[in-house]
Amino acid sequence: MAPFLSSLFCLATPQKPSLLAYPSALVPLHKSVKLQCQGPPDVGLYRLEKLKPREYQDQDTLFISVMEESFAGQYRCSYQNGSLWSAPSDLLDLVAVGVFSPPTLSAWPSATVSLGQDVTLQCKATIGFDQFALYKEGGLRLPKSLETWNPSNFPIIAVTPANSGIYRCYSFSSSTPYLWSHPSDPLKLVVTDLAQQDYTKVNVMRLCLGAAVLLLLVGILAEDWRSRKKLLVRRGRAIQRPLPPLP
Repeated sequence: MAPFLSSLFCLATPQKPSLLAYPSALVPLHKSVKLQCQGPPDVGLYRLEKLKPREYQDQDTLFISVMEESFAGQYRCSYQNGSLWSAPSDLLDLVAVGVFSPPTLSAWPSATVSLGQDVTLQCKATIGFDQFALYKEGGLRLPKSLETWNPSNFPIIAVTPANSGIYRCYSFSSSTPYLWSHPSDPLKLVVTDLAQQDYTKVNVMRLCLGAAVLLLLVGILAEDWRSRKKLLVRRGRAIQRPLPPLP
């Protein structure tokens, strides 16, 4: 009976909703953001709440017209279907960006890396920040490696073409995890193929050799033309000499 009752309970329990931020959960100060709770159709009541401090509203949408530090934090939502409440959504971390000066982002040993090699992206900030986040343009936040002692280092092992792209990093303090710095200047990581590099070098050498042969042929033709011109001049002078007097 236990499995049967458990299946009935699962059927009766509403599925949890999803909570999304538009255009992004990383919100620059003084910009706008909309939080949207999404559940099944015909929901009777939505509840959207902020944790620490605990606040909530019985609506499916929260529109923040001007982002301030006080709005940063964790949010979740749920809904009521009949007499049953759904499980809460996954937590949404709403981050205020631009609270502090930007860090600097660099690549070691270089921002141009051969396929299969390792590279470390280093995010550096002023003293007082013990946490760093790295984002790839068009992608998600990249997790820090658990094997490194320095939280500002983001090692990428055996790079692939998918690792190429534009990166930025942020700095913040563990005591205020939802108040972040301005983003660093963008860093472009380029992953090159060694075979392609060798092929390119061969093509360059071929082009250089072809240009050298062409210059040599042009030089030979020019020298031949000059020699022919001198010969014509000499023949012309020979024809123009006066005839000797008659006896």
